[in-house]
Amino acid sequence: MKKSFKSFAKHYMNYAVIAAVMLIFTILALATPMKASTSLLFQKITVAVIMAVSLSLVVGFLGELSLGHAGFMSIGAYLGGKIALVIIEGGDLEASNILVFVLALVIGAACAALCGFIVGFAALRLRGDYLAIVTLAFGEIVRVIFTNTSSESFGGALGLKSPSFSMKKTYILVIIGFVLILFTLFVIQNLLRSKAGRAITAIRDNEIAAKATGINVTKHKLMVFVISAAFAGVAGVLFSYANSPIKADTFDFNYSIEILVMVVLGGMGSINGSIISATLITILNDKLTVYLSGDNAVFKDLFYALILILIIIYNNAPALKGFREKYNLRNLVNKIIKPKHDPSAVRDDAARWDVVPTKIEMNEVLSTDLVIDKVGRGDDSADIRERGGNK
Repeated sequence: MKKSFKSFAKHYMNYAVIAAVMLIFTILALATPMKASTSLLFQKITVAVIMAVSLSLVVGFLGELSLGHAGFMSIGAYLGGKIALVIIEGGDLEASNILVFVLALVIGAACAALCGFIVGFAALRLRGDYLAIVTLAFGEIVRVIFTNTSSESFGGALGLKSPSFSMKKTYILVIIGFVLILFTLFVIQNLLRSKAGRAITAIRDNEIAAKATGINVTKHKLMVFVISAAFAGVAGVLFSYANSPIKADTFDFNYSIEILVMVVLGGMGSINGSIISATLITILNDKLTVYLSGDNAVFKDLFYALILILIIIYNNAPALKGFREKYNLRNLVNKIIKPKHDPSAVRDDAARWDVVPTKIEMNEVLSTDLVIDKVGRGDDSADIRERGGNK
């Protein structure tokens, strides 16, 4: 029972937590009118979680540094939003039809995956800083292209007026966002537990050894890059429905760094850590934007940077290692779940020697007598004879 619970907690606890949050949010949204700011915050969280989990596949599990994740998101946002806009053209931009939204998701994800394949095929033979520079350049190229488009195509600098739900139905978009998070987790976590996932982590640990064992390194890198880009496109379509108009400057270099920070702070190769980190950083950004408005807005980035520095110091400082191990979340949960050790509750051992049934009475002592007899040989050798008996 204990082992099965640990297995469930390891593989499915994040599903259960997200589903529970979605259920609570749905009940509250249907029971009482929800503020637009609260709904918008949840929309930002769902987008950030999908982006962080998808980038974690590249950075945390493959071990490659990508700085162009915002570029794939912008492709999904613009192309998916434009397709949905064309379908409902002539209406009031009320995209209540779920089929239109699903079609926009598919097209946005496919376009982002195609761009991921093109960039990955050319760039994934590179490593480290070189790959980071190429992906960074890709993101900036995409941003510049969408900024300089005409107003009839993608809106240019003014942005694309994308479809959106009415204010009374914004909670539907949040629920869809939670469903997309569950779908993202399902695909990525099952991929990581498969044979391909083991090959991906082997490439991260030692690429030369992975090649020596027959793993197609280029194939697996390209697969990871395409899947990650596809989910970034999904997040982009979700973003386009939550924010209208969408502007290319939103998907700049700083946004890619922000997503990367979520992955790093959550722990390299930790899906649950990326989810928690994306949620906390999104809430932090939102609160700093609210409280540091007007003339104080210049301090937003300063406080944000200081908080991130403190978090990094806490997670990596050797002097705080004992404190982290003693007061981490796992130990606190174990103290709550597991009962304290009570010496008075210890029972006698049911397998002690005086109650174990045997064929020999345990009060008898078996002994072996050793008798040394001299043998008349002219030397000092002895003949040791064994005589057994009970005493």
